[in-house]
Amino acid sequence: MTVMALLKKLRVNLFFLRKIKSIFVFLILLNAVGCNSVTQSERSQFIDSPKISKSLANGSLGISKGQNSWPKKNWWTEYKSNRLNHLINKAMNDNQNLKKAHNTLEEAEALIKVAEARLVPALQTDLLFRQSRVPYRGVVYSYNQGQGGLYKTSGFLSPFVMNWEIDFWGKNRAALEAALGDAAAQRAEMEQVRLLLSTSLARAYLRGNALARQLAIANELTKIRKKLTLVSEIRYKSGIDTYDGIAAAQANEDIAIRREITTEAALGIQKDAISRLIGEGPDIGLDLFSRSDDTKLQQPVIPKKIPIELLRHRPDLAAALDRAEAAAERIHIAKTLFLPSIDLSIAAGFEGVSTTTQNIGLLSQRLFNSQAIGFAAVPGLRLPIFQGGRLAGNLDVQRADYDQTVDSYNETLLQAAQQVADALINLRRFDKEFKVQQDFVNANEKQLYLANIRIRDGLRDHREMLQERVDVLEAEFFKENLSGERLVASVDLFQSLGGGYDEGPEPGASKPAPELDPITPVSDSIRNITGG
Repeated sequence: MTVMALLKKLRVNLFFLRKIKSIFVFLILLNAVGCNSVTQSERSQFIDSPKISKSLANGSLGISKGQNSWPKKNWWTEYKSNRLNHLINKAMNDNQNLKKAHNTLEEAEALIKVAEARLVPALQTDLLFRQSRVPYRGVVYSYNQGQGGLYKTSGFLSPFVMNWEIDFWGKNRAALEAALGDAAAQRAEMEQVRLLLSTSLARAYLRGNALARQLAIANELTKIRKKLTLVSEIRYKSGIDTYDGIAAAQANEDIAIRREITTEAALGIQKDAISRLIGEGPDIGLDLFSRSDDTKLQQPVIPKKIPIELLRHRPDLAAALDRAEAAAERIHIAKTLFLPSIDLSIAAGFEGVSTTTQNIGLLSQRLFNSQAIGFAAVPGLRLPIFQGGRLAGNLDVQRADYDQTVDSYNETLLQAAQQVADALINLRRFDKEFKVQQDFVNANEKQLYLANIRIRDGLRDHREMLQERVDVLEAEFFKENLSGERLVASVDLFQSLGGGYDEGPEPGASKPAPELDPITPVSDSIRNITGG
Protein backbone atom coordinates (compact mmCIF):
# COMPACT_ATOMS: atom_id res chain seq x y z
CA MET A 1 0.00 0.00 0.00
CA THR A 2 1.36 3.42 -0.93
CA VAL A 3 1.72 6.30 1.50
CA MET A 4 -1.12 8.20 -0.21
CA ALA A 5 -3.38 5.18 0.18
CA LEU A 6 -2.43 4.95 3.86
CA LEU A 7 -3.26 8.63 4.45
CA LYS A 8 -6.57 8.23 2.62
CA LYS A 9 -7.45 5.29 4.82
CA LEU A 10 -6.52 7.28 7.94
CA ARG A 11 -8.78 10.16 6.87
CA VAL A 12 -11.65 7.72 6.45
CA ASN A 13 -11.02 6.25 9.91
CA LEU A 14 -10.80 9.68 11.56
CA PHE A 15 -14.01 10.75 9.84
CA PHE A 16 -15.66 7.60 11.16
CA LEU A 17 -14.43 8.37 14.70
CA ARG A 18 -15.80 11.91 14.54
CA LYS A 19 -19.18 10.54 13.48
CA ILE A 20 -19.11 8.15 16.43
CA LYS A 21 -18.35 11.07 18.73
CA SER A 22 -21.27 13.13 17.36
CA ILE A 23 -23.73 10.23 17.69
CA PHE A 24 -22.45 9.46 21.19
CA VAL A 25 -22.91 13.03 22.39
CA PHE A 26 -26.38 13.24 20.83
CA LEU A 27 -27.55 10.05 22.58
CA ILE A 28 -26.16 11.16 25.93
CA LEU A 29 -27.77 14.59 25.68
CA LEU A 30 -31.10 12.92 24.98
CA ASN A 31 -30.63 10.85 28.11
CA ALA A 32 -29.54 13.92 30.09
CA VAL A 33 -33.02 15.39 29.81
CA GLY A 34 -34.28 12.92 32.36
CA CYS A 35 -31.18 12.86 34.58
CA ASN A 36 -30.02 15.12 37.39
CA SER A 37 -27.08 17.32 36.47
CA VAL A 38 -24.81 19.25 38.84
CA THR A 39 -25.28 23.04 38.67
CA GLN A 40 -22.84 25.85 39.37
CA SER A 41 -24.87 26.88 42.43
CA GLU A 42 -23.83 23.63 44.12
CA ARG A 43 -20.19 24.73 44.10
CA SER A 44 -18.70 27.18 46.59
CA GLN A 45 -19.26 30.76 45.44
CA PHE A 46 -16.78 33.63 45.30
CA ILE A 47 -17.80 36.44 47.64
CA ASP A 48 -17.78 40.09 46.63
CA SER A 49 -14.96 42.38 47.68
CA PRO A 50 -15.44 43.57 51.29
CA LYS A 51 -16.40 47.20 51.76
CA ILE A 52 -13.51 49.12 53.29
CA SER A 53 -14.15 52.70 52.15
CA LYS A 54 -15.38 53.83 55.62
CA SER A 55 -12.44 52.14 57.35
CA LEU A 56 -10.05 53.90 55.02
CA ALA A 57 -11.79 57.18 55.68
CA ASN A 58 -11.46 56.65 59.45
CA GLY A 59 -7.75 56.13 58.88
CA SER A 60 -7.53 59.43 56.99
CA LEU A 61 -7.31 57.58 53.68
CA GLY A 62 -9.55 57.66 50.65
CA ILE A 63 -10.05 55.54 47.55
CA SER A 64 -8.88 56.51 44.09
CA LYS A 65 -9.01 54.85 40.68
CA GLY A 66 -5.37 55.51 39.90
CA GLN A 67 -2.14 53.69 40.67
CA ASN A 68 0.10 56.63 41.55
CA SER A 69 -0.44 56.40 45.30
CA TRP A 70 0.31 52.69 45.57
CA PRO A 71 3.43 51.59 47.52
CA LYS A 72 6.55 51.03 45.46
CA LYS A 73 7.93 47.54 44.99
CA ASN A 74 11.02 48.44 47.04
CA TRP A 75 8.88 50.12 49.70
CA TRP A 76 11.56 49.68 52.39
CA THR A 77 13.65 52.46 50.85
CA GLU A 78 11.09 54.89 52.29
CA TYR A 79 12.81 54.51 55.69
CA LYS A 80 16.01 56.10 54.30
CA SER A 81 18.31 53.48 55.83
CA ASN A 82 21.22 52.21 53.74
CA ARG A 83 21.80 49.39 56.20
CA LEU A 84 18.20 48.18 55.98
CA ASN A 85 18.41 48.29 52.18
CA HIS A 86 21.60 46.19 52.30
CA LEU A 87 20.08 43.61 54.67
CA ILE A 88 16.95 43.12 52.57
CA ASN A 89 18.96 42.82 49.35
CA LYS A 90 21.13 40.17 50.99
CA ALA A 91 18.09 38.30 52.27
CA MET A 92 16.60 38.22 48.77
CA ASN A 93 19.69 36.31 47.62
CA ASP A 94 20.52 34.09 50.61
CA ASN A 95 17.31 33.33 52.54
CA GLN A 96 16.63 29.59 52.59
CA ASN A 97 12.83 29.79 52.52
CA LEU A 98 13.00 31.99 49.43
CA LYS A 99 15.34 29.49 47.77
CA LYS A 100 12.88 26.68 48.51
CA ALA A 101 10.04 28.72 47.04
CA HIS A 102 12.11 29.32 43.91
CA ASN A 103 12.83 25.58 43.60
CA THR A 104 9.11 24.82 43.91
CA LEU A 105 8.40 27.36 41.17
CA GLU A 106 10.94 25.67 38.89
CA GLU A 107 9.17 22.36 39.50
CA ALA A 108 5.78 23.88 38.64
CA GLU A 109 7.16 25.40 35.43
CA ALA A 110 8.71 22.05 34.45
CA LEU A 111 5.31 20.37 34.84
CA ILE A 112 3.97 22.80 32.21
CA LYS A 113 6.32 21.17 29.69
CA VAL A 114 4.99 17.74 30.68
CA ALA A 115 1.40 18.91 30.13
CA GLU A 116 2.27 20.55 26.81
CA ALA A 117 3.68 17.26 25.53
CA ARG A 118 0.25 15.62 25.75
CA LEU A 119 -1.11 17.96 23.08
CA VAL A 120 1.24 16.77 20.33
CA PRO A 121 1.95 13.30 18.89
CA ALA A 122 4.75 11.31 20.52
CA LEU A 123 7.36 10.01 18.07
CA GLN A 124 9.93 7.32 18.73
CA THR A 125 12.11 4.72 17.03
CA ASP A 126 12.06 1.02 17.96
CA LEU A 127 14.90 -1.40 17.24
CA LEU A 128 14.82 -5.04 18.41
CA PHE A 129 16.93 -8.09 17.67
CA ARG A 130 16.21 -11.58 18.93
CA GLN A 131 18.13 -14.87 18.78
CA SER A 132 16.33 -18.04 19.97
CA ARG A 133 16.44 -21.85 19.66
CA VAL A 134 13.42 -24.16 19.42
CA PRO A 135 13.79 -27.00 21.97
CA TYR A 136 13.06 -30.66 21.20
CA ARG A 137 10.28 -30.48 23.72
CA GLY A 138 7.50 -28.04 24.20
CA VAL A 139 4.55 -26.57 22.36
CA VAL A 140 6.33 -25.66 19.09
CA TYR A 141 8.01 -29.09 18.82
CA SER A 142 4.76 -30.94 19.50
CA TYR A 143 3.09 -29.26 16.53
CA ASN A 144 6.07 -29.31 14.17
CA GLN A 145 8.87 -31.68 15.10
CA GLY A 146 10.90 -30.44 12.15
CA GLN A 147 11.43 -27.18 14.02
CA GLY A 148 13.25 -28.89 16.88
CA GLY A 149 16.79 -27.69 17.33
CA LEU A 150 16.48 -24.86 14.81
CA TYR A 151 17.73 -21.36 15.57
CA LYS A 152 15.55 -18.34 14.88
CA THR A 153 17.02 -14.92 14.24
CA SER A 154 14.62 -11.97 14.04
CA GLY A 155 14.94 -8.24 13.79
CA PHE A 156 12.52 -5.30 13.90
CA LEU A 157 13.38 -1.74 12.94
CA SER A 158 10.64 0.86 13.17
CA PRO A 159 12.17 4.29 12.55
CA PHE A 160 8.73 5.92 12.74
CA VAL A 161 6.35 5.12 15.63
CA MET A 162 3.69 7.69 16.49
CA ASN A 163 1.17 7.66 19.33
CA TRP A 164 -1.36 10.44 19.66
CA GLU A 165 -4.35 10.82 21.94
CA ILE A 166 -6.75 13.05 20.03
CA ASP A 167 -7.99 15.67 22.46
CA PHE A 168 -11.65 15.78 21.42
CA TRP A 169 -12.91 16.65 24.91
CA GLY A 170 -10.21 19.14 25.86
CA LYS A 171 -8.76 16.91 28.60
CA ASN A 172 -5.13 17.54 27.70
CA ARG A 173 -5.78 21.25 27.14
CA ALA A 174 -7.35 21.41 30.60
CA ALA A 175 -4.32 19.63 32.06
CA LEU A 176 -2.10 22.29 30.51
CA GLU A 177 -4.30 25.09 31.85
CA ALA A 178 -4.20 23.49 35.31
CA ALA A 179 -0.39 23.31 35.15
CA LEU A 180 -0.25 26.95 34.07
CA GLY A 181 -2.55 27.86 36.96
CA ASP A 182 -0.38 25.98 39.45
CA ALA A 183 2.73 27.72 38.13
CA ALA A 184 1.05 31.13 38.32
CA ALA A 185 -0.07 30.38 41.87
CA GLN A 186 3.43 29.30 42.84
CA ARG A 187 4.86 32.45 41.27
CA ALA A 188 2.47 34.56 43.34
CA GLU A 189 3.26 32.51 46.44
CA MET A 190 6.96 33.14 45.88
CA GLU A 191 6.17 36.87 45.79
CA GLN A 192 4.26 36.37 49.04
CA VAL A 193 7.38 34.75 50.53
CA ARG A 194 9.40 37.77 49.35
CA LEU A 195 6.87 40.09 50.95
CA LEU A 196 6.85 38.21 54.26
CA LEU A 197 10.65 38.06 54.22
CA SER A 198 11.11 41.78 53.59
CA THR A 199 8.46 42.80 56.13
CA SER A 200 9.79 40.41 58.80
CA LEU A 201 13.31 41.71 58.28
CA ALA A 202 12.14 45.32 58.33
CA ARG A 203 10.25 44.74 61.60
CA ALA A 204 13.26 43.08 63.22
CA TYR A 205 15.58 45.85 62.08
CA LEU A 206 13.27 48.71 63.11
CA ARG A 207 12.59 47.14 66.49
CA GLY A 208 16.29 46.42 66.94
CA ASN A 209 17.16 49.99 66.05
CA ALA A 210 14.69 51.28 68.66
CA LEU A 211 15.95 48.78 71.25
CA ALA A 212 19.54 49.86 70.64
CA ARG A 213 18.59 53.45 71.44
CA GLN A 214 16.57 52.27 74.45
CA LEU A 215 19.57 50.27 75.69
CA ALA A 216 21.76 53.37 75.55
CA ILE A 217 19.15 55.24 77.61
CA ALA A 218 18.86 52.31 80.05
CA ASN A 219 22.64 52.30 80.53
CA GLU A 220 22.60 56.01 81.36
CA LEU A 221 19.64 55.55 83.71
CA THR A 222 21.52 52.84 85.61
CA LYS A 223 24.52 55.15 86.03
CA ILE A 224 22.35 57.95 87.41
CA ARG A 225 20.53 55.56 89.75
CA LYS A 226 23.87 54.42 91.12
CA LYS A 227 24.84 58.05 91.70
CA LEU A 228 21.58 58.66 93.54
CA THR A 229 22.24 55.60 95.73
CA LEU A 230 25.71 56.91 96.51
CA VAL A 231 24.33 60.36 97.41
CA SER A 232 21.74 58.74 99.71
CA GLU A 233 24.46 56.75 101.47
CA ILE A 234 26.56 59.89 102.00
CA ARG A 235 23.56 61.81 103.37
CA TYR A 236 22.73 58.90 105.72
CA LYS A 237 26.28 58.70 107.01
CA SER A 238 26.25 62.46 107.50
CA GLY A 239 23.07 62.17 109.57
CA ILE A 240 21.06 64.29 107.16
CA ASP A 241 18.63 61.53 105.99
CA THR A 242 17.29 58.26 107.34
CA TYR A 243 18.06 54.79 106.00
CA ASP A 244 14.76 54.83 104.12
CA GLY A 245 16.37 57.03 101.48
CA ILE A 246 19.08 54.41 100.84
CA ALA A 247 16.53 51.58 100.56
CA ALA A 248 14.40 53.50 98.05
CA ALA A 249 17.46 54.45 95.99
CA GLN A 250 18.72 50.85 95.90
CA ALA A 251 15.28 49.59 94.84
CA ASN A 252 15.21 52.06 91.94
CA GLU A 253 18.74 51.03 91.00
CA ASP A 254 17.71 47.34 90.89
CA ILE A 255 14.76 48.21 88.65
CA ALA A 256 17.07 50.10 86.29
CA ILE A 257 19.52 47.17 86.15
CA ARG A 258 16.74 44.66 85.40
CA ARG A 259 15.38 46.88 82.62
CA GLU A 260 18.88 47.16 81.19
CA ILE A 261 19.21 43.36 81.16
CA THR A 262 15.75 42.87 79.62
CA THR A 263 16.36 45.45 76.89
CA GLU A 264 19.72 43.90 76.01
CA ALA A 265 18.12 40.44 75.75
CA ALA A 266 15.32 41.78 73.53
CA LEU A 267 17.91 43.42 71.29
CA GLY A 268 19.80 40.11 71.04
CA ILE A 269 16.65 38.33 69.90
CA GLN A 270 16.15 40.86 67.10
CA LYS A 271 19.80 40.46 66.04
CA ASP A 272 19.39 36.67 65.89
CA ALA A 273 16.21 37.05 63.82
CA ILE A 274 17.98 39.34 61.36
CA SER A 275 20.90 36.90 61.05
CA ARG A 276 18.58 34.01 60.24
CA LEU A 277 16.52 36.00 57.74
CA ILE A 278 19.61 37.04 55.77
CA GLY A 279 20.85 33.42 55.71
CA GLU A 280 23.65 33.74 58.25
CA GLY A 281 24.51 32.43 61.71
CA PRO A 282 23.93 34.41 64.94
CA ASP A 283 27.51 35.74 65.07
CA ILE A 284 26.92 37.99 62.06
CA GLY A 285 24.44 40.11 64.01
CA LEU A 286 26.49 40.71 67.16
CA ASP A 287 27.85 44.06 66.00
CA LEU A 288 24.80 45.04 63.97
CA PHE A 289 23.75 47.96 66.19
CA SER A 290 27.12 48.71 67.75
CA ARG A 291 27.30 52.00 65.86
CA SER A 292 24.63 54.49 64.91
CA ASP A 293 23.01 54.07 61.52
CA ASP A 294 24.54 56.11 58.72
CA THR A 295 21.15 57.61 57.95
CA LYS A 296 18.39 58.70 60.30
CA LEU A 297 15.30 56.52 60.05
CA GLN A 298 12.30 58.35 58.68
CA GLN A 299 8.63 57.62 59.05
CA PRO A 300 7.32 56.81 55.53
CA VAL A 301 4.77 59.10 53.96
CA ILE A 302 1.52 57.11 53.86
CA PRO A 303 -0.51 57.69 50.68
CA LYS A 304 -3.63 59.78 51.13
CA LYS A 305 -5.64 57.49 48.87
CA ILE A 306 -5.63 53.76 48.15
CA PRO A 307 -6.55 52.51 44.66
CA ILE A 308 -9.89 50.74 44.52
CA GLU A 309 -8.18 47.70 42.96
CA LEU A 310 -6.91 46.75 46.44
CA LEU A 311 -7.18 43.02 45.95
CA ARG A 312 -5.15 42.98 42.74
CA HIS A 313 -2.14 44.02 44.80
CA ARG A 314 -2.09 41.07 47.19
CA PRO A 315 0.10 38.13 46.07
CA ASP A 316 -1.65 35.74 48.46
CA LEU A 317 -5.03 36.60 46.89
CA ALA A 318 -3.64 36.20 43.39
CA ALA A 319 -2.25 32.79 44.36
CA ALA A 320 -5.57 31.71 45.89
CA LEU A 321 -7.46 32.66 42.71
CA ASP A 322 -4.91 30.84 40.52
CA ARG A 323 -5.35 27.73 42.66
CA ALA A 324 -9.11 27.92 42.20
CA GLU A 325 -8.73 28.24 38.43
CA ALA A 326 -6.40 25.22 38.33
CA ALA A 327 -8.88 23.22 40.43
CA ALA A 328 -11.68 24.13 37.99
CA GLU A 329 -9.61 22.72 35.11
CA ARG A 330 -9.10 19.49 37.03
CA ILE A 331 -12.86 19.13 37.37
CA HIS A 332 -13.01 19.27 33.56
CA ILE A 333 -10.33 16.57 33.34
CA ALA A 334 -12.27 14.36 35.77
CA LYS A 335 -15.42 14.76 33.65
CA THR A 336 -13.65 13.78 30.42
CA LEU A 337 -12.65 10.44 31.98
CA PHE A 338 -16.32 9.38 31.70
CA LEU A 339 -16.22 9.99 27.93
CA PRO A 340 -14.68 7.88 25.19
CA SER A 341 -11.00 8.50 24.48
CA ILE A 342 -9.79 8.39 20.90
CA ASP A 343 -6.17 7.74 20.02
CA LEU A 344 -4.14 6.96 16.96
CA SER A 345 -1.05 4.79 16.62
CA ILE A 346 1.04 4.62 13.45
CA ALA A 347 4.18 2.52 12.98
CA ALA A 348 6.25 1.85 9.85
CA GLY A 349 9.52 -0.05 9.46
CA PHE A 350 11.27 -3.30 8.57
CA GLU A 351 10.88 -6.86 9.84
CA GLY A 352 13.11 -9.81 8.98
CA VAL A 353 13.16 -13.41 10.26
CA SER A 354 15.51 -16.33 9.62
CA THR A 355 14.89 -19.87 10.92
CA THR A 356 17.86 -21.69 9.43
CA THR A 357 20.98 -20.00 10.69
CA GLN A 358 22.79 -18.99 13.85
CA ASN A 359 24.59 -16.21 12.02
CA ILE A 360 22.76 -13.02 12.99
CA GLY A 361 24.79 -11.08 10.41
CA LEU A 362 22.79 -12.70 7.58
CA LEU A 363 19.66 -11.07 9.01
CA SER A 364 20.44 -7.75 7.32
CA GLN A 365 19.87 -9.33 3.91
CA ARG A 366 16.26 -10.01 4.84
CA LEU A 367 15.73 -6.96 7.02
CA PHE A 368 16.71 -4.19 4.62
CA ASN A 369 14.78 -4.98 1.44
CA SER A 370 11.44 -4.00 -0.01
CA GLN A 371 9.83 -7.28 1.01
CA ALA A 372 10.50 -6.52 4.73
CA ILE A 373 8.70 -3.15 4.73
CA GLY A 374 5.58 -3.05 6.88
CA PHE A 375 3.29 -0.54 8.56
CA ALA A 376 0.34 -0.37 10.91
CA ALA A 377 -2.23 2.37 11.52
CA VAL A 378 -4.45 1.76 14.52
CA PRO A 379 -7.17 4.28 15.44
CA GLY A 380 -8.79 3.30 18.72
CA LEU A 381 -11.80 4.27 20.80
CA ARG A 382 -12.08 3.38 24.47
CA LEU A 383 -15.26 3.92 26.48
CA PRO A 384 -15.25 3.26 30.23
CA ILE A 385 -18.46 1.41 31.13
CA PHE A 386 -17.97 0.17 34.67
CA GLN A 387 -15.09 1.28 36.91
CA GLY A 388 -16.53 0.40 40.31
CA GLY A 389 -17.12 4.07 41.21
CA ARG A 390 -13.49 5.09 40.65
CA LEU A 391 -14.32 7.82 38.13
CA ALA A 392 -17.21 9.15 40.23
CA GLY A 393 -15.01 9.25 43.30
CA ASN A 394 -12.28 11.08 41.42
CA LEU A 395 -14.77 13.69 40.17
CA ASP A 396 -16.11 14.20 43.70
CA VAL A 397 -12.55 14.67 44.96
CA GLN A 398 -11.84 17.35 42.34
CA ARG A 399 -15.10 19.15 43.08
CA ALA A 400 -14.36 19.13 46.81
CA ASP A 401 -10.85 20.43 46.13
CA TYR A 402 -12.30 23.25 44.03
CA ASP A 403 -14.72 24.19 46.81
CA GLN A 404 -11.81 24.30 49.26
CA THR A 405 -9.81 26.63 47.00
CA VAL A 406 -12.78 28.98 46.61
CA ASP A 407 -13.40 29.03 50.36
CA SER A 408 -9.69 29.63 50.92
CA TYR A 409 -9.82 32.57 48.51
CA ASN A 410 -12.83 34.02 50.33
CA GLU A 411 -11.10 33.69 53.70
CA THR A 412 -7.93 35.31 52.35
CA LEU A 413 -10.06 38.10 50.92
CA LEU A 414 -11.67 38.81 54.28
CA GLN A 415 -8.31 38.64 56.05
CA ALA A 416 -6.87 41.12 53.55
CA ALA A 417 -9.55 43.67 54.29
CA GLN A 418 -9.16 43.13 58.04
CA GLN A 419 -5.38 43.50 57.88
CA VAL A 420 -5.67 46.81 56.05
CA ALA A 421 -8.16 48.12 58.61
CA ASP A 422 -6.09 46.84 61.58
CA ALA A 423 -2.88 48.31 60.18
CA LEU A 424 -4.53 51.72 59.81
CA ILE A 425 -5.85 51.57 63.39
CA ASN A 426 -2.44 50.70 64.83
CA LEU A 427 -0.64 53.27 62.73
CA ARG A 428 -3.04 55.99 63.78
CA ARG A 429 -2.79 54.91 67.43
CA PHE A 430 1.03 54.85 67.61
CA ASP A 431 1.28 58.10 65.68
CA LYS A 432 -0.93 59.86 68.22
CA GLU A 433 0.81 58.26 71.21
CA PHE A 434 4.22 59.21 69.84
CA LYS A 435 3.22 62.84 69.46
CA VAL A 436 1.81 62.94 73.02
CA GLN A 437 4.95 61.31 74.37
CA GLN A 438 7.12 63.80 72.49
CA ASP A 439 5.26 66.61 74.22
CA PHE A 440 5.82 64.84 77.55
CA VAL A 441 9.56 64.61 76.85
CA ASN A 442 9.68 68.31 76.02
CA ALA A 443 7.90 69.13 79.30
CA ASN A 444 10.40 67.05 81.30
CA GLU A 445 13.33 68.66 79.53
CA LYS A 446 11.92 72.04 80.52
CA GLN A 447 11.73 70.88 84.16
CA LEU A 448 15.38 69.76 83.94
CA TYR A 449 16.36 73.17 82.62
CA LEU A 450 14.62 74.87 85.54
CA ALA A 451 16.25 72.47 88.01
CA ASN A 452 19.68 73.43 86.68
CA ILE A 453 18.82 77.11 87.20
CA ARG A 454 17.74 76.45 90.81
CA ILE A 455 20.93 74.54 91.55
CA ARG A 456 23.01 77.34 90.03
CA ASP A 457 21.20 79.85 92.26
CA GLY A 458 21.75 77.64 95.33
CA LEU A 459 18.05 77.00 95.89
CA ARG A 460 18.18 73.16 95.59
CA ASP A 461 20.78 70.40 95.91
CA HIS A 462 22.27 68.18 93.19
CA ARG A 463 19.73 65.40 93.79
CA GLU A 464 16.92 67.42 92.19
CA MET A 465 18.88 67.78 88.95
CA LEU A 466 19.65 64.04 88.88
CA GLN A 467 16.00 63.17 89.50
CA GLU A 468 14.84 65.52 86.75
CA ARG A 469 17.39 63.92 84.45
CA VAL A 470 15.92 60.50 85.35
CA ASP A 471 12.43 61.72 84.47
CA VAL A 472 13.65 62.95 81.07
CA LEU A 473 15.39 59.63 80.32
CA GLU A 474 12.34 57.62 81.43
CA ALA A 475 10.18 59.63 79.04
CA GLU A 476 12.71 59.24 76.21
CA PHE A 477 12.91 55.46 76.84
CA PHE A 478 9.17 55.10 76.32
CA LYS A 479 9.25 57.52 73.37
CA GLU A 480 11.85 55.35 71.58
CA ASN A 481 9.59 52.32 72.06
CA LEU A 482 6.66 54.21 70.51
CA SER A 483 8.91 55.42 67.69
CA GLY A 484 9.85 51.82 66.85
CA GLU A 485 6.26 50.59 67.06
CA ARG A 486 5.08 53.44 64.85
CA LEU A 487 7.61 52.42 62.20
CA VAL A 488 6.59 48.77 62.55
CA ALA A 489 2.92 49.75 62.13
CA SER A 490 3.81 51.33 58.78
CA VAL A 491 5.47 48.04 57.78
CA ASP A 492 2.22 46.25 58.65
CA LEU A 493 0.34 48.64 56.36
CA PHE A 494 2.79 48.06 53.50
CA GLN A 495 2.34 44.30 53.94
CA SER A 496 -1.45 44.50 54.04
CA LEU A 497 -1.35 46.52 50.82
CA GLY A 498 0.74 43.84 49.10
CA GLY A 499 4.13 45.56 49.21
CA GLY A 500 3.95 46.97 45.69
CA TYR A 501 2.77 43.73 44.03
CA ASP A 502 0.74 44.53 40.90
CA GLU A 503 0.53 41.28 38.91
CA GLY A 504 -2.84 40.08 40.18
CA PRO A 505 -6.00 39.72 38.08
CA GLU A 506 -7.57 42.80 36.59
CA PRO A 507 -10.57 44.24 38.46
CA GLY A 508 -13.79 42.65 37.26
CA ALA A 509 -12.04 39.61 35.76
CA SER A 510 -14.31 36.59 35.45
CA LYS A 511 -14.10 33.87 38.08
CA PRO A 512 -14.02 30.11 37.36
CA ALA A 513 -17.36 28.36 36.83
CA PRO A 514 -16.55 24.66 36.30
CA GLU A 515 -20.14 23.40 36.28
CA LEU A 516 -20.99 25.63 33.30
CA ASP A 517 -18.69 23.42 31.24
CA PRO A 518 -20.72 22.12 28.22
CA ILE A 519 -19.67 18.52 28.89
CA THR A 520 -21.12 18.59 32.42
CA PRO A 521 -24.56 17.15 31.46
CA VAL A 522 -22.86 14.50 29.32
CA SER A 523 -20.50 13.29 32.06
CA ASP A 524 -23.25 13.48 34.71
CA SER A 525 -25.56 11.41 32.51
CA ILE A 526 -22.94 8.70 32.02
CA ARG A 527 -22.32 8.71 35.75
CA ASN A 528 -26.03 8.23 36.41
CA ILE A 529 -26.14 5.35 33.94
CA THR A 530 -22.93 3.47 34.78
CA GLY A 531 -22.06 4.74 38.26
CA GLY A 532 -18.55 5.63 37.12
